Amino acid sequence: MITAYMLHNQVLDVVSLTTNDVLPPNTIWLDAYKPDDDEREWLSGLFLEDVPEEEELDEIEASARFYWDTDGLHILSLFPQRIGGETRGVNMSFTLRNNLLISFREEDIGVVRLLRHYLRHDRVQITDAMDVLLELQDLKVEYLSDLIEDGYTTLEETSEQVLNDDEIYDMLKELMEQEETNSQIRLALHDTRRALRFVRRTVRQQLSNKQKKAIDEVLHDIESLLPHTQFLFDKINFQLEAAMGFTNLQQNKVIKIFSVAAVVFLPPTWIASIYGMNFDRMPELSWAFGYPFSIGLMLISAFATYYFFKRRGWL
Repeated sequence: MITAYMLHNQVLDVVSLTTNDVLPPNTIWLDAYKPDDDEREWLSGLFLEDVPEEEELDEIEASARFYWDTDGLHILSLFPQRIGGETRGVNMSFTLRNNLLISFREEDIGVVRLLRHYLRHDRVQITDAMDVLLELQDLKVEYLSDLIEDGYTTLEETSEQVLNDDEIYDMLKELMEQEETNSQIRLALHDTRRALRFVRRTVRQQLSNKQKKAIDEVLHDIESLLPHTQFLFDKINFQLEAAMGFTNLQQNKVIKIFSVAAVVFLPPTWIASIYGMNFDRMPELSWAFGYPFSIGLMLISAFATYYFFKRRGWL
Protein backbone atom coordinates (compact mmCIF):
# COMPACT_ATOMS: atom_id res chain seq x y z
CA MET A 1 0.00 0.00 0.00
CA ILE A 2 1.33 3.42 -0.97
CA THR A 3 0.10 6.56 0.74
CA ALA A 4 0.89 10.05 -0.57
CA TYR A 5 0.97 13.17 1.59
CA MET A 6 0.56 16.37 -0.43
CA LEU A 7 1.18 19.84 0.96
CA HIS A 8 -1.29 22.56 -0.12
CA ASN A 9 -1.14 25.92 1.66
CA GLN A 10 0.46 24.34 4.77
CA VAL A 11 -2.27 21.68 4.84
CA LEU A 12 -1.45 18.02 4.18
CA ASP A 13 -3.83 15.98 2.07
CA VAL A 14 -3.60 12.22 2.34
CA VAL A 15 -4.49 9.87 -0.54
CA SER A 16 -3.87 6.19 -1.25
CA LEU A 17 -2.20 5.49 -4.60
CA THR A 18 -2.41 2.57 -6.99
CA THR A 19 0.06 1.51 -9.64
CA ASN A 20 -2.13 3.19 -12.25
CA ASP A 21 -1.75 6.61 -10.64
CA VAL A 22 0.97 9.16 -11.21
CA LEU A 23 2.81 10.97 -8.46
CA PRO A 24 0.52 13.83 -7.33
CA PRO A 25 2.02 17.33 -7.43
CA ASN A 26 3.27 18.86 -4.18
CA THR A 27 3.79 15.39 -2.67
CA ILE A 28 6.32 15.58 0.16
CA TRP A 29 5.95 12.08 1.61
CA LEU A 30 5.33 8.69 0.04
CA ASP A 31 4.82 5.93 2.61
CA ALA A 32 5.12 2.39 1.21
CA TYR A 33 3.67 -0.19 3.60
CA LYS A 34 4.35 -3.80 2.60
CA PRO A 35 4.69 -2.92 -1.10
CA ASP A 36 4.13 -5.82 -3.52
CA ASP A 37 6.09 -6.41 -6.71
CA ASP A 38 3.85 -4.13 -8.82
CA GLU A 39 4.13 -1.32 -6.29
CA ARG A 40 7.89 -1.73 -6.15
CA GLU A 41 8.00 -1.54 -9.91
CA TRP A 42 5.96 1.69 -9.77
CA LEU A 43 8.25 3.12 -7.09
CA SER A 44 11.35 2.27 -9.13
CA GLY A 45 10.42 5.14 -11.44
CA LEU A 46 11.24 7.53 -8.58
CA PHE A 47 14.71 6.08 -7.96
CA LEU A 48 17.84 6.51 -10.02
CA GLU A 49 19.29 3.40 -8.40
CA ASP A 50 17.66 0.32 -6.87
CA VAL A 51 14.55 0.40 -4.73
CA PRO A 52 15.38 -0.74 -1.15
CA GLU A 53 14.65 -4.45 -0.70
CA GLU A 54 13.01 -6.05 2.33
CA GLU A 55 16.20 -7.83 3.45
CA GLU A 56 18.09 -4.53 3.40
CA LEU A 57 15.90 -3.27 6.27
CA ASP A 58 17.82 -5.49 8.69
CA GLU A 59 21.29 -4.14 7.92
CA ILE A 60 23.28 -3.15 11.02
CA GLU A 61 26.43 -1.61 9.52
CA ALA A 62 26.52 2.18 9.74
CA SER A 63 27.52 2.41 6.07
CA ALA A 64 24.30 0.60 5.11
CA ARG A 65 22.04 2.51 7.51
CA PHE A 66 23.15 6.10 6.82
CA TYR A 67 24.56 7.14 3.45
CA TRP A 68 24.23 9.54 0.54
CA ASP A 69 24.07 8.63 -3.17
CA THR A 70 22.49 9.86 -6.39
CA ASP A 71 19.00 9.17 -4.97
CA GLY A 72 19.69 11.51 -2.06
CA LEU A 73 19.85 10.96 1.67
CA HIS A 74 19.24 7.41 2.93
CA ILE A 75 18.44 6.59 6.55
CA LEU A 76 17.51 3.23 8.02
CA SER A 77 15.85 4.02 11.34
CA LEU A 78 14.91 1.66 14.16
CA PHE A 79 11.43 2.03 15.68
CA PRO A 80 10.29 0.19 18.83
CA GLN A 81 7.13 -1.86 18.46
CA ARG A 82 5.25 -3.19 21.49
CA ILE A 83 2.94 -6.16 21.00
CA GLY A 84 1.40 -7.30 24.28
CA GLY A 85 4.25 -7.56 26.76
CA GLU A 86 6.89 -7.99 24.06
CA THR A 87 8.87 -5.09 22.60
CA ARG A 88 11.01 -5.42 19.50
CA GLY A 89 12.67 -3.12 17.03
CA VAL A 90 11.30 -2.59 13.51
CA ASN A 91 13.41 -0.92 10.84
CA MET A 92 11.97 1.71 8.52
CA SER A 93 13.82 2.98 5.45
CA PHE A 94 13.81 6.66 4.42
CA THR A 95 15.05 8.25 1.20
CA LEU A 96 15.01 12.06 0.97
CA ARG A 97 15.58 13.92 -2.31
CA ASN A 98 14.24 17.18 -3.76
CA ASN A 99 11.70 17.72 -0.96
CA LEU A 100 10.29 14.20 -1.34
CA LEU A 101 10.54 11.66 1.47
CA ILE A 102 9.99 8.02 0.49
CA SER A 103 9.63 5.53 3.32
CA PHE A 104 9.49 1.73 3.26
CA ARG A 105 8.24 -0.47 6.08
CA GLU A 106 7.08 -4.05 6.45
CA GLU A 107 5.08 -3.60 9.67
CA ASP A 108 2.44 -1.25 11.00
CA ILE A 109 4.47 1.12 13.19
CA GLY A 110 2.63 2.94 15.96
CA VAL A 111 4.65 6.16 15.58
CA VAL A 112 3.56 6.46 11.93
CA ARG A 113 -0.08 6.06 12.96
CA LEU A 114 0.42 8.69 15.64
CA LEU A 115 1.91 11.18 13.15
CA ARG A 116 -0.98 10.53 10.77
CA HIS A 117 -3.40 11.26 13.61
CA TYR A 118 -1.57 14.50 14.44
CA LEU A 119 -1.64 15.55 10.79
CA ARG A 120 -5.40 15.00 10.56
CA HIS A 121 -5.96 17.20 13.61
CA ASP A 122 -3.36 19.86 12.69
CA ARG A 123 -1.32 19.17 15.83
CA VAL A 124 2.01 19.43 14.00
CA GLN A 125 3.26 21.99 11.51
CA ILE A 126 4.85 20.50 8.39
CA THR A 127 6.45 22.71 5.73
CA ASP A 128 8.64 20.25 3.80
CA ALA A 129 9.80 16.63 3.62
CA MET A 130 12.57 17.16 6.17
CA ASP A 131 9.97 18.22 8.73
CA VAL A 132 8.21 14.87 8.27
CA LEU A 133 11.45 12.96 8.90
CA LEU A 134 12.34 15.02 11.96
CA GLU A 135 8.81 14.82 13.36
CA LEU A 136 8.89 11.02 13.12
CA GLN A 137 12.19 10.95 15.01
CA ASP A 138 10.83 13.34 17.63
CA LEU A 139 7.69 11.25 18.16
CA LYS A 140 9.81 8.13 18.40
CA VAL A 141 11.90 9.63 21.21
CA GLU A 142 8.72 10.70 23.02
CA TYR A 143 7.40 7.16 22.70
CA LEU A 144 10.68 5.79 24.06
CA SER A 145 10.34 8.17 26.98
CA ASP A 146 6.86 6.74 27.68
CA LEU A 147 8.30 3.22 27.60
CA ILE A 148 10.94 4.23 30.15
CA GLU A 149 8.22 5.61 32.45
CA ASP A 150 6.33 2.33 32.06
CA GLY A 151 9.55 0.54 33.01
CA TYR A 152 9.79 2.46 36.28
CA THR A 153 6.17 1.57 37.08
CA THR A 154 6.74 -2.09 36.27
CA LEU A 155 9.84 -2.31 38.47
CA GLU A 156 7.96 -0.72 41.37
CA GLU A 157 5.38 -3.50 41.08
CA THR A 158 7.94 -6.30 40.75
CA SER A 159 9.90 -5.02 43.76
CA GLU A 160 6.91 -5.94 45.92
CA GLN A 161 6.87 -9.49 44.52
CA VAL A 162 10.53 -10.39 45.11
CA LEU A 163 9.89 -11.96 48.53
CA ASN A 164 6.61 -13.63 47.57
CA ASP A 165 6.83 -17.32 46.73
CA ASP A 166 3.47 -17.38 44.97
CA GLU A 167 4.38 -14.54 42.57
CA ILE A 168 8.07 -15.23 42.02
CA TYR A 169 7.56 -16.92 38.63
CA ASP A 170 5.40 -14.10 37.22
CA MET A 171 7.86 -11.56 38.60
CA LEU A 172 10.84 -13.23 36.89
CA LYS A 173 8.92 -13.38 33.60
CA GLU A 174 8.06 -9.68 33.91
CA LEU A 175 11.68 -8.79 34.63
CA MET A 176 12.93 -10.69 31.59
CA GLU A 177 10.40 -8.91 29.38
CA GLN A 178 11.37 -5.56 30.88
CA GLU A 179 15.05 -6.30 30.29
CA GLU A 180 14.35 -6.96 26.60
CA THR A 181 12.20 -3.82 26.35
CA ASN A 182 14.93 -1.73 27.93
CA SER A 183 17.47 -3.18 25.49
CA GLN A 184 15.27 -2.19 22.55
CA ILE A 185 14.81 1.30 24.02
CA ARG A 186 18.54 1.81 24.42
CA LEU A 187 19.25 0.46 20.93
CA ALA A 188 16.62 2.75 19.39
CA LEU A 189 18.00 5.78 21.24
CA HIS A 190 21.53 5.13 20.02
CA ASP A 191 20.28 4.51 16.48
CA THR A 192 18.25 7.74 16.48
CA ARG A 193 21.20 9.72 17.77
CA ARG A 194 23.41 8.39 14.99
CA ALA A 195 20.75 9.14 12.37
CA LEU A 196 20.18 12.73 13.50
CA ARG A 197 23.90 13.43 13.73
CA PHE A 198 24.29 12.10 10.20
CA VAL A 199 21.46 14.36 8.96
CA ARG A 200 22.91 17.39 10.69
CA ARG A 201 26.38 16.68 9.34
CA THR A 202 25.35 15.81 5.77
CA VAL A 203 22.67 18.38 4.90
CA ARG A 204 23.41 21.09 7.43
CA GLN A 205 23.36 23.82 4.79
CA GLN A 206 19.87 22.79 3.66
CA LEU A 207 18.37 22.83 7.14
CA SER A 208 16.40 25.79 8.41
CA ASN A 209 17.17 27.29 11.80
CA LYS A 210 13.97 25.72 13.13
CA GLN A 211 15.03 22.28 11.89
CA LYS A 212 18.51 22.64 13.35
CA LYS A 213 16.98 23.59 16.68
CA ALA A 214 14.60 20.63 16.48
CA ILE A 215 17.51 18.24 15.88
CA ASP A 216 19.46 19.70 18.80
CA GLU A 217 16.42 19.37 21.10
CA VAL A 218 15.84 15.73 20.15
CA LEU A 219 19.55 14.95 20.62
CA HIS A 220 19.41 16.61 24.04
CA ASP A 221 16.37 14.50 24.95
CA ILE A 222 18.22 11.36 23.89
CA GLU A 223 21.22 12.23 26.06
CA SER A 224 18.92 12.78 29.03
CA LEU A 225 17.10 9.45 28.49
CA LEU A 226 20.17 7.23 28.12
CA PRO A 227 21.13 7.40 31.85
CA HIS A 228 17.59 6.28 32.71
CA THR A 229 18.03 3.13 30.62
CA GLN A 230 21.25 2.33 32.49
CA PHE A 231 19.48 2.85 35.83
CA LEU A 232 16.70 0.50 34.70
CA PHE A 233 19.29 -2.12 33.72
CA ASP A 234 20.89 -1.86 37.16
CA LYS A 235 17.53 -2.08 38.92
CA ILE A 236 16.44 -5.07 36.83
CA ASN A 237 19.70 -6.88 37.61
CA PHE A 238 19.36 -6.05 41.32
CA GLN A 239 15.82 -7.46 41.45
CA LEU A 240 16.88 -10.55 39.51
CA GLU A 241 19.76 -11.16 41.91
CA ALA A 242 17.48 -10.55 44.91
CA ALA A 243 14.88 -12.96 43.54
CA MET A 244 17.49 -15.63 42.85
CA GLY A 245 19.00 -15.11 46.29
CA PHE A 246 15.59 -15.46 47.92
CA THR A 247 14.90 -18.62 45.91
CA ASN A 248 18.24 -20.09 46.96
CA LEU A 249 17.48 -19.20 50.57
CA GLN A 250 14.15 -21.01 50.41
CA GLN A 251 15.80 -24.03 48.85
CA ASN A 252 18.51 -24.01 51.51
CA LYS A 253 15.83 -24.08 54.20
CA VAL A 254 14.35 -27.22 52.67
CA ILE A 255 17.78 -28.83 52.34
CA LYS A 256 18.53 -27.86 55.95
CA ILE A 257 15.40 -29.68 57.13
CA PHE A 258 16.43 -32.82 55.28
CA SER A 259 19.99 -32.53 56.60
CA VAL A 260 18.81 -32.18 60.22
CA ALA A 261 16.38 -35.06 59.80
CA ALA A 262 19.17 -37.23 58.42
CA VAL A 263 21.47 -36.41 61.35
CA VAL A 264 18.70 -36.88 63.96
CA PHE A 265 17.89 -40.34 62.62
CA LEU A 266 21.52 -41.33 62.18
CA PRO A 267 22.03 -42.70 65.80
CA PRO A 268 18.75 -44.68 65.76
CA THR A 269 19.70 -46.09 62.37
CA TRP A 270 23.11 -47.09 63.72
CA ILE A 271 21.54 -48.82 66.75
CA ALA A 272 18.97 -50.61 64.57
CA SER A 273 21.77 -51.77 62.28
CA ILE A 274 23.70 -53.26 65.21
CA TYR A 275 20.74 -55.19 66.60
CA GLY A 276 19.71 -56.30 63.13
CA MET A 277 22.87 -58.34 62.61
CA ASN A 278 21.56 -61.43 64.55
CA PHE A 279 24.91 -62.95 65.46
CA ASP A 280 24.79 -66.05 67.70
CA ARG A 281 26.79 -64.51 70.53
CA MET A 282 24.92 -61.23 70.86
CA PRO A 283 24.20 -60.81 74.65
CA GLU A 284 20.80 -59.16 74.10
CA LEU A 285 19.59 -61.69 71.54
CA SER A 286 17.76 -63.88 74.10
CA TRP A 287 17.01 -61.08 76.55
CA ALA A 288 13.30 -60.66 77.25
CA PHE A 289 13.60 -56.86 77.39
CA GLY A 290 15.91 -56.61 74.38
CA TYR A 291 13.26 -55.30 71.97
CA PRO A 292 11.88 -52.47 74.18
CA PHE A 293 15.45 -51.66 75.23
CA SER A 294 16.58 -51.17 71.63
CA ILE A 295 13.46 -49.11 70.79
CA GLY A 296 14.00 -46.91 73.84
CA LEU A 297 17.68 -46.50 73.04
CA MET A 298 16.84 -45.35 69.51
CA LEU A 299 14.28 -42.83 70.79
CA ILE A 300 16.68 -41.48 73.41
CA SER A 301 19.47 -41.09 70.84
CA ALA A 302 17.11 -39.29 68.42
CA PHE A 303 15.78 -36.86 71.05
CA ALA A 304 19.30 -36.28 72.40
CA THR A 305 20.54 -35.30 68.91
CA TYR A 306 17.50 -33.04 68.37
CA TYR A 307 18.05 -31.36 71.76
CA PHE A 308 21.71 -30.78 70.93
CA PHE A 309 20.80 -29.07 67.62
CA LYS A 310 18.08 -27.03 69.31
CA ARG A 311 20.39 -25.82 72.08
CA ARG A 312 23.05 -24.75 69.58
CA GLY A 313 20.45 -22.74 67.64
CA TRP A 314 20.85 -24.71 64.41
CA LEU A 315 17.11 -25.27 64.02
